[in-house]
Amino acid sequence: MSKRNSYKNENASDKKADEAAGFAEKVIDDKPENPKTKKKRNRFAFFKDERTHKVFGLILLLISVVMFFSFTSFIFTWKEDDSIYDQTWDVILSVTHRHAENWLGNIGAILSHLFVKDWFGIASFLIPFVLFVTGARIVFNTVTYSLEKVYGYSIFFIIWLSITFGFLIRAQDYLYIGGAYGYFVNKWLESVVGMAGTIFVLVFSMLIFLVIAFNISFRRPPKPVIAEETVMNKENVEAIPESEVKKENTPKPVDLDMEIVGNDGEEETEEDEEEEEPLIEEPFIRSKSKDKKAEHIPLAIETSAIEEAASEIKVARNTIDTPFDPTLELSSYKFPTIDLLENYGSNKIQVNNEELVDNKNKIVETLGHYDIKIDKIKATVGPTVTLYEIIPAAGVRIAKIKNLEDDIALSLSALGIRIIAPIPGKGTIGIEVPNSKPETVSMRSIIGSEKFQNSDYDLPIGLGKTISNEVFVADLAKMPHLLMAGATGQGKSVGLNAVLVSLLYKKHPSQIKFVLVDPKKVELTLFKKIERHFLAKLPGDDEDAIITDTKRVIKTLNSLCIEMDHRYDLLKDAQVRNLKEYNAKFIQRKLNPNEGHHFLPYIILVIDEFADLIMTAGKEVELPIARLAQLARAIGIHLIIATQRPSVNIITGTIKANFPARIAFRVTSKIDSRTILDAGGADQLVGRGDMLLSTGADIIRLQCAFVDTPEVEKITNFIGEQRGYADAYRLPEVVDETQEGGGEFDSSQKDSMFNEAAYIIVQHQQGSASLLQRKLKLGYNRAGRIIDQLESAGIIGPFEGSKAREVLIKDILSLEQHLEKIK
Repeated sequence: MSKRNSYKNENASDKKADEAAGFAEKVIDDKPENPKTKKKRNRFAFFKDERTHKVFGLILLLISVVMFFSFTSFIFTWKEDDSIYDQTWDVILSVTHRHAENWLGNIGAILSHLFVKDWFGIASFLIPFVLFVTGARIVFNTVTYSLEKVYGYSIFFIIWLSITFGFLIRAQDYLYIGGAYGYFVNKWLESVVGMAGTIFVLVFSMLIFLVIAFNISFRRPPKPVIAEETVMNKENVEAIPESEVKKENTPKPVDLDMEIVGNDGEEETEEDEEEEEPLIEEPFIRSKSKDKKAEHIPLAIETSAIEEAASEIKVARNTIDTPFDPTLELSSYKFPTIDLLENYGSNKIQVNNEELVDNKNKIVETLGHYDIKIDKIKATVGPTVTLYEIIPAAGVRIAKIKNLEDDIALSLSALGIRIIAPIPGKGTIGIEVPNSKPETVSMRSIIGSEKFQNSDYDLPIGLGKTISNEVFVADLAKMPHLLMAGATGQGKSVGLNAVLVSLLYKKHPSQIKFVLVDPKKVELTLFKKIERHFLAKLPGDDEDAIITDTKRVIKTLNSLCIEMDHRYDLLKDAQVRNLKEYNAKFIQRKLNPNEGHHFLPYIILVIDEFADLIMTAGKEVELPIARLAQLARAIGIHLIIATQRPSVNIITGTIKANFPARIAFRVTSKIDSRTILDAGGADQLVGRGDMLLSTGADIIRLQCAFVDTPEVEKITNFIGEQRGYADAYRLPEVVDETQEGGGEFDSSQKDSMFNEAAYIIVQHQQGSASLLQRKLKLGYNRAGRIIDQLESAGIIGPFEGSKAREVLIKDILSLEQHLEKIK
């Protein structure tokens, strides 16, 4: 009993030490580091060395192996070695003493006797298992399992199995199976609750463990009536524990008046806050500052729970039970794993209480100089900036606080101060102040989050984290186009990579295709490796799928316009309104492929530097992009345009009108900010991925997820090494307008279906290639060649852009006469 009491006292002291250490971590000193403390810290560098960790891990592995073999040998040799245990250590270690029969000698015999016979019996085998798992985790740096669960489960089973074996096995020769611990605990339980009560204790303790560890359900499973109903029930069951976990993991507001332990060890008591506003749910604690003006202003700090990245990617796959599967051709395709992404930063927000209180007092003091009284302040700490929400006193004009933006920035000695007056939907005024130690948001934390994994968006893109440290996932299909702008080096290319990586992690090659335009020739070259999986290009184009030449850009944009018109014709025949309805109808076998219908993937046009295209091509680029932006949303063609020149001659009114979703990185002037967002604020960002997202109504501040070039290269290599399609996705062929109508009609070269096509064109009075495709069941390229021959024969007129060609012959009789002439 004395040993157990000492063990409890040691645990209590360790627990207090851990709490003190944890509390000390919250208090961060911004003063320069003392050289003496730096020397002290260098003394502990040995324990932080990676080699020390590996040596410690190898020692744990050795101890686990020694314990396992000594425990195993004890089962067979414990009777022969029974006389050794009463000897003293000097006798046991002497050369003349009798050696034990245990496989590991006297040490093994004593070690196994202590753990197996005197303590926990056969359950002691879990102790070397725990040591082995810990050592392997340290040496090999594997993260496939949770050490907390291993420790917790092992401790429970060591105690439970020892008691259970002690209850079941009572023969004198086999008491070691349950150990002395199990034997004496059983005697005590039987004396208190009897044998039946002991059985109940063991059974119910196991049930409680299963509920806590695996959340087993005692409900009777419902009878599945329909497949869809079963899926819904599964979602409802899984939604309950997720919400409970989020509630438990959400930290409470940090009390700034919590006492800081000084050298004398005395603690200050916190004052009680009597009144609460219904506007802000968290209690506001009065801050004890030396500034009398700021003394009555309370401050509450709010930090959001950070979602842990999932160790494995759960890929949302279409589970519609239909005969047609668009992914069947590449059924062996494997989605990228999360291990390809790096984990930057600690994914934990370090709350510096002194910095928060100091900023709060300076804000209150600065406003007090202009006779602006504040009732309450609430601080929300994000990865890059901290939002101070203030509630001004009655009668204070909001415009008066808005005009003090530069004064507050001067008092805080910080860049990027931004005032939101008022915050939409809250009735408070927000002051965003950059953190002294910003946290990097890794793409791994976004991809592995539950919000991204469980999103049911058509085109989910993980952009980053909000100011409250919540993962932000948007749907590109609903945007429906995205405009990105900002100064050089502020994160546009990283933002584009984040969008592309998000789609690669969620979509199968049959569901999405990319048209990548890179005038700078170096930003999107890494995606060349996935050409046969995800990229699209013009037919007969032997060059790279990454488009860098301006002439090829113009042809590609015109080809996308033709693809858009063709898709609208298919939607018209299918009597649906958008791409999602069309594909659902095609999957259900309600559309005939012989009539030209086929599964339509999403097409994403990405232009990395739009300003260069406008300067070199002008209207030839702007007009097709404007047409695509106006009409292409419903048929699954979406545009992502990035530029580093956010001026009005680049981002024109026509472009802006069709791009309601816009991302602004840091710019150099307020004019550029208003050009992008139609509002200020982008000139006050701190850079390095700090951005504003405008969706038409609200402006959200985000920290863009960081994905480095080596990570993108790993992902493209992973996809490119798999089996892909025979070639890239082919866009419709574009006929050069300068060559149209220039040649004479050659009857020997005419198509075999030339006469039938001429009758169809004249009968419908519509010179369209898509009409020939549907009526004659032709491919687009052959239908285009027949259209050119009809033009050369004088049956239809020349190409007129988006309009249908004019039919020059008005009736069938005139057509027959014309065909006789050109034989």
